[in-house]
Amino acid sequence: MIMSKRNRILIVDDSKFIRIILRKLLTKQGYEIVGEAYDGTVAIQKYRELKPDLVLMDIVLSDPTMNGIETIKWIIKIDPTALIIIVSAMEHQGLINEALVAGAKNYCIKPFETNELIQIIDKVLKGSR
Repeated sequence: MIMSKRNRILIVDDSKFIRIILRKLLTKQGYEIVGEAYDGTVAIQKYRELKPDLVLMDIVLSDPTMNGIETIKWIIKIDPTALIIIVSAMEHQGLINEALVAGAKNYCIKPFETNELIQIIDKVLKGSR
């Protein structure tokens, strides 16, 4: 769905391959990818700098001291209204619940269907889970 106002997205994933796939897929759908990060520290810096409309966050990141859940907590401290969606292969319900409690608005399990991911993004941007 192409929107009149292009929503600005920050992609946070330790896999360059996944970041490339997400960038291509979302750009094709009319979203603007404003930045990418491979770990929590970079994600927090980019969030402060770029102020994206939405963050797509993996749970497992390259910095073992700051996974996606810890990064979500930091971003929510900076901006309690931040919109964050977990996009992860970690299907463990406990981790997903922990991420939601930390402030993520929704989640999508890898490998994902394009339509499913777009629906989740649109729902979160419109303010519903």
